[in-house]
Amino acid sequence: MKELIDLVFTFAKIGGTTFGGGYAMLPILQREIVEKRKWATEAEIMDYYAIGQCTPGIIAVNTATFIGYRQFGIIGGILATIGLVLPSVVIITLIAMFLTNFAEIEFIQHAFAGIRVCVCVLILDSILKLGKKSIIDNRCIVIFLAILALSLLTPVSPAVLVIAAGIAGFFLKPDSKKGGNASC
Repeated sequence: MKELIDLVFTFAKIGGTTFGGGYAMLPILQREIVEKRKWATEAEIMDYYAIGQCTPGIIAVNTATFIGYRQFGIIGGILATIGLVLPSVVIITLIAMFLTNFAEIEFIQHAFAGIRVCVCVLILDSILKLGKKSIIDNRCIVIFLAILALSLLTPVSPAVLVIAAGIAGFFLKPDSKKGGNASC
């Protein structure tokens, strides 16, 4: 029971202190889940992100569900998801009740502009940390650059890009003679 309460409160803390949506939560998820609680490894959390990107819904919610399920089964998946979304539901309900009265205030507009910039920094930080652990050899660099180009230059769906990267990773196997790693 104590572990389930810890699960709910951990995800409630993540959900209540992160602004900017799923991608902004990635560094906090990594710190709380991988580093502090050891509920997943770096490789597992990256797999959860990839699966979360390919499945319908919000990546952070999907990741919370995966982690909760892995730790405590169906009830864990449900409680982790509730913990993650409950603070947002409460906060957005309160904001919706009052925002129309304050949206035109210059101070509020500047505060939101600052929050958006901060979210960009958090996302970039997450990208750099994940990149250091993921882009480990020439094969991974090729996949990274190809997917980056497709993402920036074409309207291809992110789900299709993730699937394409998975297929490329499968077929572009590392050279076992050189001691290549099995995963990008």
